[in-house]
Amino acid sequence: MTDVVAPAVQVFNLPDLGEGLTEAEIVAWRVAVGDIVEVDQPVVEVETAKAVVDVPCPYAGRVVALHGSPGQARPVGQPLITVAPLAEAGPAAPAGGPAPAAGPGADTDPEAGRDTDPAHATYREEERAGSGNVLIGYGTGHGPAGRRRRRPRPGPAGNRPAAPPARTAEPAAPLVISPLVRRLAVERGVDLHEVRGTGPGGVIRRADLDALPARVAAAGAPALAAVADPGPGWPAPAGPDSASGDVVIPLRGVRKAIADKLSRSRREIPEVTIWVDVDATALLETRAAINAARPEQPVSILALLARICVAGLRRFPQLNARVDAERGEIVQSGRIHLGIAAQTDRGLMVPVIADAQRLDTSQLSAALAETTAGARAGTLPPARLTGGTFTLNNYGVFGVDGSTPIINHPEAALLGIGRIVDKPWVHDGALAVRKVAEVSLTFDHRVCDGGVAGGFLRYVADCIESPPVLIATL
Repeated sequence: MTDVVAPAVQVFNLPDLGEGLTEAEIVAWRVAVGDIVEVDQPVVEVETAKAVVDVPCPYAGRVVALHGSPGQARPVGQPLITVAPLAEAGPAAPAGGPAPAAGPGADTDPEAGRDTDPAHATYREEERAGSGNVLIGYGTGHGPAGRRRRRPRPGPAGNRPAAPPARTAEPAAPLVISPLVRRLAVERGVDLHEVRGTGPGGVIRRADLDALPARVAAAGAPALAAVADPGPGWPAPAGPDSASGDVVIPLRGVRKAIADKLSRSRREIPEVTIWVDVDATALLETRAAINAARPEQPVSILALLARICVAGLRRFPQLNARVDAERGEIVQSGRIHLGIAAQTDRGLMVPVIADAQRLDTSQLSAALAETTAGARAGTLPPARLTGGTFTLNNYGVFGVDGSTPIINHPEAALLGIGRIVDKPWVHDGALAVRKVAEVSLTFDHRVCDGGVAGGFLRYVADCIESPPVLIATL
């Protein structure tokens, strides 16, 4: 007689979420131990150094273990969730019966006692509404699978919950696009169903959450407890120290990734910054003329600067490079993947426009708008936030004139531009008021010397001051 081999328990390890990413932090579990999952159903929301994404499970069955708690980092390749085939997992426990043991290897059951958690309910509603980011390149990409009803858990003091009342209708899911908004709502204990969104189509934005205490107070209800806001991109503070009043902010998630990368850049790259003041009057006039002639395809100043950068890198490819210290090589990239520094609610992001050398000015402008909007909304996949070969940084939006920025490792250079303001300037031999800006280049001295860097910066400045120079050299 042939023995029947039972199907094996499947352990799903955290997959590779993008180039250079070695770990991810668990934001929230979408399932609990005992839940039944289907193939490609999102089971956990994780935050990497690049983005917040939903991770779908490639196995079907009953969840027997969740490896990790919200806020805990999990290394790539380590167990994330354990799923047993339904035949092996056994039938569900009777209503009100004890929950099954998590099984060997289970780190936690974060769903215990969370059936009434408003944040958990919000996630369930968002799953039904089809919102959230699907991990790009993993799973089938179809909508979320239907969910089975979870069995009840024991109530306090051993009491068994009564049968739930009949539900008349599902409440409408809140319109939330940004994963950050969902996470802030969880941290602040806000029920998103009670928040009125002021974004397009009623989308709830971070500003709506920030304004919530004032709205509650105006309505005569108790205001939410004030929480020190250390600024965009920082994790929620752990609370003031009882003795000193200091606010302790965990250095983790995106903030930790930014800190690690900038520290590595300063340790490894012997960087130099050079700068020059430029008369940008002609560039502004050129932009106005382009937009007047083609109002259906307007271009931004940043798009013109990006086009100038691309042209400059074609002339000075030494700056479109990286240093491979382990192999003792300088690698000059044959393609220009232009990174755009963008300040977002989650911190400083550098989304990348791949093969920028193939785009004309109008295409670059459209790509810039789409890329920066996606970065700020948190909808870009990790692959769009890595792989750059050169970065353009418009720090003038912060109202500053100059900067000595840190190179985005492993790139070799970064061009920055400050605010464009009216200043006295000698033009055609006479003193005049012109639109002046400071342009800086920070470069890795290992890839080139001052002559190449100065030549690139001077070319950029000449194109800004006299756009026909750009046209003549294309």
